[in-house]
Amino acid sequence: MALVSLRDVTKTFPPSQRGGTPVTAIDRVSLDIEAGDVYGIIGYSGAGKSTLVRLINALESVSSGSILVDGVEINGLRESELRRLRLGIGMIFQQFNLFNSKTVWNNVAYPLRVARTPKHEIGPRVDELLSFVGLSDKAKNYPEQLSGGQKQRVGIARALATSPRILLADESTSALDPETTQEVLALLKRVNEEFGVTIIVITHEMDVIQTLATKVAVMDAGRVVEHGDVFDVFSRPRELSSQRFVSTVVRGVPSPSELAVLRERHHGRIVTLSFRDGNTSQGDVFLRLAQAGIEFELVYGGINDIRGQVFGHLTLALRGDPPAIDAALSDLTTTVEITDLGVTSSGSGA
Repeated sequence: MALVSLRDVTKTFPPSQRGGTPVTAIDRVSLDIEAGDVYGIIGYSGAGKSTLVRLINALESVSSGSILVDGVEINGLRESELRRLRLGIGMIFQQFNLFNSKTVWNNVAYPLRVARTPKHEIGPRVDELLSFVGLSDKAKNYPEQLSGGQKQRVGIARALATSPRILLADESTSALDPETTQEVLALLKRVNEEFGVTIIVITHEMDVIQTLATKVAVMDAGRVVEHGDVFDVFSRPRELSSQRFVSTVVRGVPSPSELAVLRERHHGRIVTLSFRDGNTSQGDVFLRLAQAGIEFELVYGGINDIRGQVFGHLTLALRGDPPAIDAALSDLTTTVEITDLGVTSSGSGA
């Protein structure tokens, strides 16, 4: 049984003004999140990602459909039952949401006190968590004395205080610089691997998905339009809305307007080579082109690494004897997907 299971979940908000139209933020979403997953939920702003998270921890109630968390249907639970449920769900936020009037130590201790944890257990647990996130020396500091990365590490420690099985991370690195983001992602990866916590990540950042997620769901207009293994969804998105989103974070085949610019700047035959883990490497392709006497220039694209699996698209301008180019491309098609974008007006390849 999935740890979190959604079936035909819809959430509709009433109109913002009298006579207006109700807003459907989540539209018939079905999704299974297994224990141990790091599940990324991605999409444009307004796609419904944050609303979905608020439904999972019952901060919002569903309009229709079913949500099971650890086998328990959460729709219709009494408030006292919801409080117990939320003890098993930690949450970290984009803007940290720490208590500025409390020390780091007391911020982490807060959920334990709310859960009425015996006093003699609170101290060791807080100390353990501050050590885990590398902030033992900041226990007496206040949030205003911390950097953004340190604040988020406090947020992670606090979210783990009650030993939850699920951690919800809503744009938890969006306010951080790239270096600090990588530090926080490495910490979340440890949370998943060492504690076995299932993490649901709401994000629009490719780095987060590449580094952390094992599964991903793409949302558009309140619907999950595609979901599955991160590598499969990002290397070969099937749905048009998925392709649009992936194209904003993965440089693939150039668009018509981008191709027009490339044709103005580079002469020769322009082709896009699409690489996928398990086929030939870009180094091998470059060697084979050079051995065939073909000049080539990398003009667009990039290679991506998702948890050790590599894919990407490289657009090259090829120059040389046209029959030799044809023969080389024919040879490469056995291991690399090739999109032939034609010869520029400034040259036939020679």
